Amino acid sequence: MASEQKAVFDLIGRRYDESFVERDDQLAEGAWLIEQLDRPARVLDLGVGSGLPTAKQLIDAGIDVVGTDESAVMLELAQAQAPGGSYLHRDMRDLSDLGEFDAAVAFFSLIMLPKADIPPLLSGVRELLRGPRLLQVSMVLGDFDRFPISFLGVPTEASAYPPDELRQVVTDAGFEITELREVAAEAEPNRIEVQIYLRARAL
Repeated sequence: MASEQKAVFDLIGRRYDESFVERDDQLAEGAWLIEQLDRPARVLDLGVGSGLPTAKQLIDAGIDVVGTDESAVMLELAQAQAPGGSYLHRDMRDLSDLGEFDAAVAFFSLIMLPKADIPPLLSGVRELLRGPRLLQVSMVLGDFDRFPISFLGVPTEASAYPPDELRQVVTDAGFEITELREVAAEAEPNRIEVQIYLRARAL
């Protein structure tokens, strides 16, 4: 599965950013996180992708960002579009040798994992957190596991949770949910989807 998802984003490349019509809510989440963190601060960006908008937003605010991604093509974009971050070419499930973080974010990246892999990943992330120990996750509303989809014309698989199930998964991983909201957004031209934004704090 990992190599297949890597190939998907190698193919998509720059079109990933060009596809997004609305990113106001993700930008708002980044702004909220910036306000919560005293400097110096260190944030783990799981599935950093092209670095836009979150890695760049955090770096521009003086925050140290470590971003992981399987796609070398996306990491090249991140280096160019969000310079100053530390970008690691690896599966986001590999948390070894990363050090500690004040916060971790996973914006629309957990979607690409089988549901069985998400709880242990979140539990592992919890062990890396210090200080405010914040977590932000965004997903697409749904109820499916490794469901075949087409994203920007490239076949892939995706997973999604109903809000209550996502809340339970994150809680079971050792976090307290502080906010969960649903928003409708134009994810691709002429395609509206409901997105879930979750904020949590490690216990």
